[in-house]
Amino acid sequence: MELPVASAHVDLPVSRSFDERLADCGLHPLTALSAGTLQINLGRLCNQACLHCHVEAGPNRTEQMSRDTLQACLKVVRENEVGVVDLTGGAPEMNSEFCWFVDECRRSSVAVKVRSNLTIYAEAGYEYMPEFLAEREVEIIASLPCYTQENVDRQRGKDTFRKSVSVIERLNKLGYSRPGSNLVLTLVYNPGGASLPGDQQSLTQDYRKQLRESFGLEFTNLLTITNMPIGRFKTHLEQERSLGDYMTLLESSFNRVAAEKVMCRELISIGWDGRLYDCDFNQMLKIGCNHGAPTHISQFAGKALQSRVIATGPHCYGCTAGAGSSCSGALDR
Repeated sequence: MELPVASAHVDLPVSRSFDERLADCGLHPLTALSAGTLQINLGRLCNQACLHCHVEAGPNRTEQMSRDTLQACLKVVRENEVGVVDLTGGAPEMNSEFCWFVDECRRSSVAVKVRSNLTIYAEAGYEYMPEFLAEREVEIIASLPCYTQENVDRQRGKDTFRKSVSVIERLNKLGYSRPGSNLVLTLVYNPGGASLPGDQQSLTQDYRKQLRESFGLEFTNLLTITNMPIGRFKTHLEQERSLGDYMTLLESSFNRVAAEKVMCRELISIGWDGRLYDCDFNQMLKIGCNHGAPTHISQFAGKALQSRVIATGPHCYGCTAGAGSSCSGALDR
């Protein structure tokens, strides 16, 4: 069957295109439902270079969102029905305009989330950041791919776990995840290799038990996220000669419920240069909004983006496998 509205060409081995699978369950073409969340990539500079990073961020990356582009983002926030600004990177805190932008968003009464690697708050020059975020009631969504030192350090680098535990302790003292507090600390789990995440509810209980008993730490929520077969993780799979097996796993685990709830239907992803994307993963693959939708923040049009057709490709199987995966964790729960 010939399917209109072209899907993206991404070099990943699958037996059937993602659009064909969507057509089987009546979801093709996949369309957006809203554009109420702006997920903004502030740059690819990071103090870490994690094995699973689809952004391929690291200490040597130079891409950073400018003040002018951030001003354009603020204009969109103020003139449209934007409820959430979701800041990501790299380490978004390393953008020199980060604090100014957070303050401007909060002045506009918009909820702000920051996706953090935690260890940045232990780096020289960023020690003040937990207090800054707490004072502005910014939700912290923090990567902690396991509750054991061995697994975390293997995936994210030596001494990462110790630093992360120390930072969470600081955040708890500031009120994050404490009873009666508005300060939300969400942890993020992803598998250490080419497998699907475990059950999100069960993992939440395991994390809570282990972190509380071993370190006295508290967190608000746990999200489970599937490793996407792009960027640095794809390179790892190719080196291990396991890319084909991983794609077979993702494709064979397709879940219609997850497909119906994918994150790209509820948000707009904005690249460090102001270009618009359906999601963060499409952004890294340079697959911009298309099918007549605006392509740059300077052209932002809420109504057109709220009902846009979403560009898809074989990597989308990563978001629809098993219980599903998104920036808000499992989708079928």
